[in-house]
Amino acid sequence: MCGLTGILTSSTNNDINKIVSKMTLLLKHRGPNDGGVWSKSNIGLGHRRLSVLDLSSSGAQPMQSECERFVMVYNGEIYNHLDIRKKLEVEGFPIKWRGHSDTETLLEAIKYWGLQKSLTNSIGMFALAIWDKKEECLSLARDRIGEKPLYWGWAGNDLIFGSELKALRAHPDCSKDICKKALLEYLQFMNVPAPRSIHPGIFKLEPGTILTVKSFAPLKPPNEPIRPGENYGSINIKRYWDLNESFKSGIYNPIQNESEAIATTEKTLREAVKNQMISDVPLGAFLSGGIDSSSIVALMQDQSPRPIKTFTIGFEEIKFDESKHAAEVAKHLGTDHHKILVTDTDARNVIPDLPWLYDEPFADSSQIPTHLICKAARQEVTVALSGDGGDEIFGGYNRYVHGPNLWKNLSYLPFFLRGFVGQALQAVPEKSWDRLEYIFNQIKKGSKGISNLGNKIHRFGNSIRSVNSLQDLHKNMISAWLEPEKLLIDDVKKLLSTIKDESNELALNDSVMSMIIRDMRSYLPDDILHKVDRASMGISLEVRCPFLDKDVVSLASRIPSKMKISDGKGKWLLRQVLYKYVPTKIIDRPKEGFALPIGVWLRGPLRDWAEDLLAKKRLDSDGLFKSEIISKTWTEHLSGRKDWSYPLWTILMFQAWKASQT
Repeated sequence: MCGLTGILTSSTNNDINKIVSKMTLLLKHRGPNDGGVWSKSNIGLGHRRLSVLDLSSSGAQPMQSECERFVMVYNGEIYNHLDIRKKLEVEGFPIKWRGHSDTETLLEAIKYWGLQKSLTNSIGMFALAIWDKKEECLSLARDRIGEKPLYWGWAGNDLIFGSELKALRAHPDCSKDICKKALLEYLQFMNVPAPRSIHPGIFKLEPGTILTVKSFAPLKPPNEPIRPGENYGSINIKRYWDLNESFKSGIYNPIQNESEAIATTEKTLREAVKNQMISDVPLGAFLSGGIDSSSIVALMQDQSPRPIKTFTIGFEEIKFDESKHAAEVAKHLGTDHHKILVTDTDARNVIPDLPWLYDEPFADSSQIPTHLICKAARQEVTVALSGDGGDEIFGGYNRYVHGPNLWKNLSYLPFFLRGFVGQALQAVPEKSWDRLEYIFNQIKKGSKGISNLGNKIHRFGNSIRSVNSLQDLHKNMISAWLEPEKLLIDDVKKLLSTIKDESNELALNDSVMSMIIRDMRSYLPDDILHKVDRASMGISLEVRCPFLDKDVVSLASRIPSKMKISDGKGKWLLRQVLYKYVPTKIIDRPKEGFALPIGVWLRGPLRDWAEDLLAKKRLDSDGLFKSEIISKTWTEHLSGRKDWSYPLWTILMFQAWKASQT
């Protein structure tokens, strides 16, 4: 895994090598093993390398093609790169391979096939920049689902790009202003969704797309992001892979037989795991004891001649500790298991590093344990496989299980009564709901049980106050502030997004599949994968996600919802695969997630830190937020009447990030 950056300018820039070198150095954590810069007149490319395949100098970047026409910097892994080499050789291309890195494979494929065909034939995770000397054309590209990040945008008269914003900000003309539209979206979703970034004029290249620019001329940054299918000056963005089209083809060719679905899922996922176990450095896996990570580890161990290294973290607070479940799975599978016990203090000590790690405001609090487990794994391995993506691919979130029925019942209520019901649910203290949870779980044991009921009920009560559709309910379920526009001083009408929700282009009668596609388009890349990339690359660990393999995603589109959600359980089909390797009694329990007691910490050990960031004088001086709303929310949280930790965490992470930029 690596980091890349670069500059394309409209005229010769004698300082281009110096600026790219400075930008590249800020990505050293992504690639501690080596670094390099290539520049010529108006183009500069920089790279930091974490050596995983071909540890020799033959894998060094920036890399030129054998014919020296193309120069590329690349971040990622092409798991089927050996198959691509064979295809090129079968087609008769006279290639004299210099090493055995996937970078060289991709570069030579681009030379003979072109960029689009090469990416279409590639299975992996990647972001890249490639310069065509002959055509004087720059191309940027990103993998299908968005596992690897790629930012791009304007810095004065230069076009700049890179793996992280900190590299782009090293350019002297890069804007450090705050994009108010991005801020509005961040307050709602706890992340800045692509294609925006927190800075105006700087964007995220969307998954599955290629950006090309030829004869770059100075232009003002566009007011709105350039979307696939659009041009801006000589800049063009197009899709080489479309999530909607992938799911559409699968939906029209479903697998109806359960036995066939189970067998095909096991075979496809097994192959994805096998491909992602290829490495020239030590490799292991995360193991929480849940369905997703246990499935990946089971298929890894079944294909490994020796015990694989597995990692989990345990917490002192029993309520938040899942390590015992992971230990049971590890013992049954026979892995070389590592449990790392962390204290509340260990977890809180990560918080000051978050603005640097995440580079722009990011408020999914599971960022803390994710970084901790990455840090622990890095002591033993350089590559770790993860179960991320399993919830989206196979229908694991509670919102998929309960959302459609909840909306069906809510839709019978007049709009004004929905707000009344929401208030009534929140009027009952969380502790009372938790007592009900205990009683319920004594009756409904196993995976039909409930965890963190009080917090979930209060969040649900808050989310149903203003819903007119299942789409509204889904959006509210993944939101922190339901009406973020009320927080901002600016004129809200000027901030409303004009970005089309492309998930709506698939008119599906299947409500679960509609929610899955919407999450795969935004929540998965902008929250889950953003979190994993920064948490791991911040300490030079490569994380791979077999569930996001192209063939697994394609297969999942053919699996009807009734095989994903069945008998009140999510991931029904994946469970059937896992039960072949791990007994049901070890696996079946309520879904818990990577939770931390943020709400409790804010009332206790983090209170002084939070009050400093939320001080009325500080908020007013920034001129962004209406401080009275935040102060009222903070007071309610401190009283214990309501848990406002989710919305408060978004403000705190923004304030901490903003302070780190000065």
